[in-house]
Amino acid sequence: MTFRSSSLLTTLMASVVLLLCSCSTAYYGAMEKVGFQKRDLLVKRVKNAKKSQIETKEDFQSALDEFLLIADTPPSELEARYKKTEKAYKNAERQAAEVKRRHDDVENVSKHLFREWKGEIDQYQNPEFARESSRQLVKAEVQSDALLIAMRKAESKIDPVLKEFRDYVLFLKHNLNARAVASLEGQVKRTKIDVSRLISEMNAAISEADSFIQQMDPS
Repeated sequence: MTFRSSSLLTTLMASVVLLLCSCSTAYYGAMEKVGFQKRDLLVKRVKNAKKSQIETKEDFQSALDEFLLIADTPPSELEARYKKTEKAYKNAERQAAEVKRRHDDVENVSKHLFREWKGEIDQYQNPEFARESSRQLVKAEVQSDALLIAMRKAESKIDPVLKEFRDYVLFLKHNLNARAVASLEGQVKRTKIDVSRLISEMNAAISEADSFIQQMDPS
């Protein structure tokens, strides 16, 4: 890559970043004009993320259940069972993308909220108010960090399980017979352990979401 090409690429990337920042700023500004403060938006997004986490648990468990049922499926019914299994996998795949998007939404609005909060502390004339606001900010940031860590940890368990599910679907697609199904039994049992770990991490993230919502919106 020439120096000129590299320079153009850098300029383009910088422009994209500025555009995205401008869009976010405009969005939050528009929401505040109609009565939605960043704090309210954050609580709402955490609630949406929690709902998505619950749905993710359910979809991944459903997909696993479908794979577990294959072992006891008569040869004459394998085709129908395969289609149900493929559908369950696709549902899990869509839900995985959704929960990741919800986590990104939470992280994005929390950054804007805390940046604004820090800037506004300097505007206080009353030092006691400033100290109390600073204390509340630190508390909220600690809780937010714990929430995001739990979310991302749960999220990190998703792709490995999805890849295992995808392998099963592809294998069954090309080897839909009793012998092939029998060969999957041991693999599916190991995946059951991975799904249990995923659900455990999702439960931890849901618990953190509940704590965060209670702190930010005790009503």
